[in-house]
Amino acid sequence: MAKNPSKANESPEPAASKPAPEARVGVYLCHCGVNIAGVVDMDKLEAYTKTLPNVAFCKQYKFMCSEVGQKMIQDDIKSGVLDRVVVAACSPRMHEPTFRKTLKGVGMNQFLYEQANIREHDSWVHMNEKDAALDIAKDHVRLAVAKATKLESLEPVKVKVNPTALVIGGGVAGINVAKDLGKQGFLTYLVEKTPTIGGHMAQLDKTFPTMDCSACIITPEMASLAQMPKVKLVTNAEVTDITGYVGNFHVTINKKPHYVNQETCTSCGDCVPICPVTTENEFDEGMKKRKAIYIPFPQAVPNKYTIDMTKCIKCGLCKSVCEPHSIDFDDKPKKIELDVGTIIVASGYDAYDPTTYIPYGFGRFENVITGLQMERELSSFGPTMGKPVRPSDGEAPHSIAFLQCVGSRNCQPGMHGYCSRVCCMYAMKQARQYKEKHPEAEIYILYMDIRAFGKGYEEFYEIAARQYGITFIRGRASEILENPENKRVIIRAEDTLLNLPIELEVDLAVLSVGLEPRADIQTLSRMIGVAQTADGFLMEAHPKLRPVDTLSDGIFVAGAVQGPKDIPDAVAQAKGAASAAASLMAQGEVEIEPYFSIIEESACSKCLSCIDLCPYGAISYDKLGHVVSINNALCKGCGTCAAACPCGAIVQNHFKEEQIFSMINSAIPTSEEK
Repeated sequence: MAKNPSKANESPEPAASKPAPEARVGVYLCHCGVNIAGVVDMDKLEAYTKTLPNVAFCKQYKFMCSEVGQKMIQDDIKSGVLDRVVVAACSPRMHEPTFRKTLKGVGMNQFLYEQANIREHDSWVHMNEKDAALDIAKDHVRLAVAKATKLESLEPVKVKVNPTALVIGGGVAGINVAKDLGKQGFLTYLVEKTPTIGGHMAQLDKTFPTMDCSACIITPEMASLAQMPKVKLVTNAEVTDITGYVGNFHVTINKKPHYVNQETCTSCGDCVPICPVTTENEFDEGMKKRKAIYIPFPQAVPNKYTIDMTKCIKCGLCKSVCEPHSIDFDDKPKKIELDVGTIIVASGYDAYDPTTYIPYGFGRFENVITGLQMERELSSFGPTMGKPVRPSDGEAPHSIAFLQCVGSRNCQPGMHGYCSRVCCMYAMKQARQYKEKHPEAEIYILYMDIRAFGKGYEEFYEIAARQYGITFIRGRASEILENPENKRVIIRAEDTLLNLPIELEVDLAVLSVGLEPRADIQTLSRMIGVAQTADGFLMEAHPKLRPVDTLSDGIFVAGAVQGPKDIPDAVAQAKGAASAAASLMAQGEVEIEPYFSIIEESACSKCLSCIDLCPYGAISYDKLGHVVSINNALCKGCGTCAAACPCGAIVQNHFKEEQIFSMINSAIPTSEEK
């Protein structure tokens, strides 16, 4: 996330009570069924733990996270026999919040708790080394107890939340996020970089597996969203900067000029016939031309004209025929600044560009097209009005070959190793659609594996193969050539089921291109402070437990920006992200864990090295007051500043020197402890 010099919302240092001279630590050993107890000798571990300094007692139970296990801890706290708690169990990411709530439920400070991970870090790793697993478990417990003796009471910091949301991206995921938030009464701004919302779904003809009309689904949603009083559409715009923290983000948006007054334009279309400039229509994937002044597609929202100034020659003809005088060649970019409480990123994906893969001849051979281009030809409002033709001669093809996994499941440079999840299904859908129009046509699908994973998808596959007579050939095409006499396409491949080389000559080859991260994903990733996966998509906080959250609090992800997915999954994730954002804004305030760093002003030399090192922009310097301060809400407790401070003036809560050194000193057991 961008640096934030503001000291707004700084909170006073939480009161911290020094640990008692003789801490009394209660240690609980969790069996986790047989996940831990099946590898580690729990009786020996319990006997060892009882010998450790400051351990008041040690107990073991099958499932400490269960209601019975939690009640066991609470009863011991009530009895007054302990003032610190250590649980040796699974990863803290899984159940640390559970046990903190357990402590808090009976009035004990929730930060007087430490968890030893003896499952992921021990039993799961050393399943066949039981003696080693026991020794490692002893080490984990001993270090956790050592730290627990030095823990201090801490209090979370509360931050007010602005009940306004920002949605980045106007595809099917972004539309559903904005719609759900608007319905719940939250003011929501939706920013879309193109002149219209709708995204890739607006380009599709039908959706699998139900073969519903895609435009019939998405266009009413687009229109209803534009009419919602709580939703503000900001199209033809890009987010350029984001600062702040959960509940209090400051967003800068660059709204590009339309060169047509969006308030007075009546969308009459008189300007289009007179415009002398034609260029490729991006919405139709270059299969049709458009004018320099245009509406992306008939159902666009907002349904207003825009001038493509990179193509416009400024002849002024459109201006001369515009009755409302809406043409404005002097239109300038506008800077919009917003304060929002939550951000939902739903900026979608790019389709893989097969031009870079030379063996397939895309861009060189006229009759080699992409799946998205085929989709536009199948569309009733596409360049061919729903009647696919060969680009070379405008005739309906008698034979078509669909080549799967173009750009996906391929580790060659410029390609991606992951499965794009939708290519098999949209190829079968397009093959079925064409067969319905031309039953006599020969259709081939060259595949590596047919991945029909969703609800009703396997049945869709069976119908395509059995009822429509589509020929499936297992094998990846090695190259595509062109017959110079008739422009037919020659495909060379290997049938891996028959273990034989094959050669097909067809009228049209359709490349089922995969999904890849947006070209600007790195810029967006840095702006919002969210990491990318190895594949380049935005990374969620946890793939199973927090699939729409990110590690930047208050920022959520939805749709294909998080990874390839079909429409149902994108919508489901969008609704989940909207719910998560709404629950955060509805609270009015949010608690920040007190793991932030604290600057001891008297020891600070004002070298300012910590400011440059902080990855979250949480540290700022007040030149007027000569004070270096940390914004508690922005600080994530990474400890970089504390480690780098040459004066030792920065202390990190819950990871103070005495706590870390206590663990280090106990890392090597004495001969007696062994």
